[in-house]
Amino acid sequence: MKALICTTPHQFDYADIEQPKVSAGETLLKIERIGICGTDLHAYEGTQPFFSYPRILGHELAATIVETDAPGFAVGEAVTFIPYFNCGTCIACRMGKPNCCASIKVCGVHVNGGMREYLSVPSYSLVHGDGLSFDELALVEPLAIGAHGVRRAGVGQDEYVLVVGAGPIGLGSMEFARIAGGKVIAMDINDARLNFCKEKLHVADTVNPASENALDKLQQITNGDMPTVIIDATGSLKAINNAFQFLGHGGRYVLVGLQKGDISFNHPEFHKRESTLMSSRNATREDFEHVISSMKKGLVNPTTYITHRVQFEEVRANFDSWLNPATGVIKAMVNLSF
Repeated sequence: MKALICTTPHQFDYADIEQPKVSAGETLLKIERIGICGTDLHAYEGTQPFFSYPRILGHELAATIVETDAPGFAVGEAVTFIPYFNCGTCIACRMGKPNCCASIKVCGVHVNGGMREYLSVPSYSLVHGDGLSFDELALVEPLAIGAHGVRRAGVGQDEYVLVVGAGPIGLGSMEFARIAGGKVIAMDINDARLNFCKEKLHVADTVNPASENALDKLQQITNGDMPTVIIDATGSLKAINNAFQFLGHGGRYVLVGLQKGDISFNHPEFHKRESTLMSSRNATREDFEHVISSMKKGLVNPTTYITHRVQFEEVRANFDSWLNPATGVIKAMVNLSF
């Protein structure tokens, strides 16, 4: 079968590899769609911290079941899956937090992912497609990342929520903050992405810190209160450190984005607000189910995020362009049609 392998940073190679054989507790999937995410881009750039090469990327996937022993699932069924394979026995797993398992193996990061024709996954990871299209199913996982961050924050009705970073994860965070009842503010240094938030997500308030005084603008929007929830979806150390000043008293700051450096902030300013700083890693089945339910209810339409489409054999030629904001990429979707 065909596969695309990231051999070193900035280098992809197509290869013919053996089709996986499944054992008890495993399911064989035929990959139908692959969403390109920030993790894939960072791995290609060499800036993803939990990564080694060579690696087959890809974990935003829609697939058809070829072979399975999963109860309630059938051959030929359209599915997605939870790509964070957990041990089931560590302290996090025992606490019901398999998304941050001490021995986690993320598909496409720690183990080879789905940029290939067929993929074997643990049967426990399967998620019913529930009538969604392949495009929609490939977008469940990135939306679940945003939904998990919003759930971590405990967003309340009419609470101002500042989402920093208007890429796909940030857009998902905005969507689910809105669904939770929050008043969403989008922040990005890319005006095209802020316009996308206004036009496609109907976000009323946007801030570009590169062209306007962000602190003044946020005070104006919130009537001086400042946002009581900030969600970082940039993975930029500068953006993360800078956003501490925007947090309202009693607020929560959730780091969904990931970077390699050390965070620093003023302790007295953080302390006097009785601020809460937390990370949000991956997502749980509860988040996946919330996303699918929201899609089916029409509360979110993720296919509007798809700005670029390519066939599998075109990925290598196009991947570099997706690193360039000037191309206007929000979400690139790969179609497999062998």
